[in-house]
Amino acid sequence: MLATEEQTKVLVDLFHKGTKLTYKKGEFIIRPGEHPQSVFYIETGLVKAYNISKYGEENLLIIRKEHEIFPLIWAVTGQERHVIYQTLSDCIVWRIGRDEFMSYIQKPGTPLSPLLDMTMEMYRIHSERIINLAYRSVRERLVSFLLTMSQRFGEKTDSGIIINVPLRHQDIASSINATRETTGRELAILERRGLISNSQHLIKLQDIKGLKKVLA
Repeated sequence: MLATEEQTKVLVDLFHKGTKLTYKKGEFIIRPGEHPQSVFYIETGLVKAYNISKYGEENLLIIRKEHEIFPLIWAVTGQERHVIYQTLSDCIVWRIGRDEFMSYIQKPGTPLSPLLDMTMEMYRIHSERIINLAYRSVRERLVSFLLTMSQRFGEKTDSGIIINVPLRHQDIASSINATRETTGRELAILERRGLISNSQHLIKLQDIKGLKKVLA
């Protein structure tokens, strides 16, 4: 990471001059069909970004976590992408206007390293998703997805790494270009083999070496 604690604090202080909002799990921050009006900073919680496919299914794009900003591309470029933002957990966010955000980043001497860190993280995630789709089988794409998610949201325990994000089969399926039914079947196979466990939409990776062998 490029940003120092002091540089990050400057950015956070900007949002703390805005409006503090609280959301319950499942609430919309930017609704379907709604145009972005503000820039948000997540103090606590998880926010899912997705769009709706032409078949009416949710297509998961990215999951935003605490200390991240959204919608970042719109905030910087002004280009709308028709992305829906919905909470995956109870959240506290801070909201400022785009004009205020742009004045901040265009001001000479403003430390932009925190934003560069977030942009690079977005690039890494989307690059890994493209690489993931190069795998031929659904099982390989699924395992690659789970390993990537464990790097971003994983919590180590004595029995494995828990991905601390509630993932529905549809969320995973849309990310690996598979049907929900096939994704559920492949998850069940990995679970029967003792590679993962799945409880209340929280997946635990129990055998990292075994999962990596799937990709070998």
